[in-house]
Amino acid sequence: MIAWINAGALVTLTALTVVLYVLSVRPEAWSRKIGPRAYPLSGRLRNAAMACMFLGLGTFVLYYFFPLSITPLPQYLPWRYWISVVLGLLLAIPAGYFLVRGVTDAGEESAIPSPKTRLFGGIYRQIRHPQAWEGVAWPILGLLLHSPFLVLYGLLWVVLECGMIYSEEKDLILRFGKEYEEYRKKTPAFFPKLKK
Repeated sequence: MIAWINAGALVTLTALTVVLYVLSVRPEAWSRKIGPRAYPLSGRLRNAAMACMFLGLGTFVLYYFFPLSITPLPQYLPWRYWISVVLGLLLAIPAGYFLVRGVTDAGEESAIPSPKTRLFGGIYRQIRHPQAWEGVAWPILGLLLHSPFLVLYGLLWVVLECGMIYSEEKDLILRFGKEYEEYRKKTPAFFPKLKK
C-alpha cells in the first residue's frame, strides 16, 4: 500500500511541478492581461513549483525503498554499483556547476521574476539555461540508487525540463523582444560552445 501511495505522490508532484513552473514563466504575457500583479504571482507559482519538485525528489528516493511490485524492470542496474556511482558523479559535476552558477548569476530572478530585470551576464553569456541542468539531478539520483526504474523516470524529467524551457523562452521573447532573439541566435541553450 505504501508503494502505491508513494508512486501516486511521485507522479502527482511531478505533474504539479511542471504545471506550476510553466504557469510561473509567463509573467510578461500575464502582465499584459492582469497588470502589475503578474510578476508577484509568477514568483509565488515558481516557489510552489520548487516546493513540489523537492517533495517529488523525496518520493523519488522513497521509491527505492518502496518500489511497485508490478514493474517488469529488475531491482538493480545490470552493472556493478561502483559504475553507477562513477556515472552519477560524472554527470553531477557539470550539472552542479551550471546550476549553481545559473542561480548565482540570475540572483533573485531565479525565484521571483521582476519586470526590471534585464538579460543576465556571467554564465548566461555562454549558455541560456544553466538552471535547466537541475533536471539531470533525477537520473543522477537514479544512478546513485542503482535503480533502472528511477533512471528511466529521471530521464523523463530531462524531457520535461526541455518542455518547461520551451514555455519559458516564449515569454522571454515577449519580454525582451529582439534583444532576446539575437541572444538566442548566438547563445546555445544547454551546452556552452567550445572555443576555437
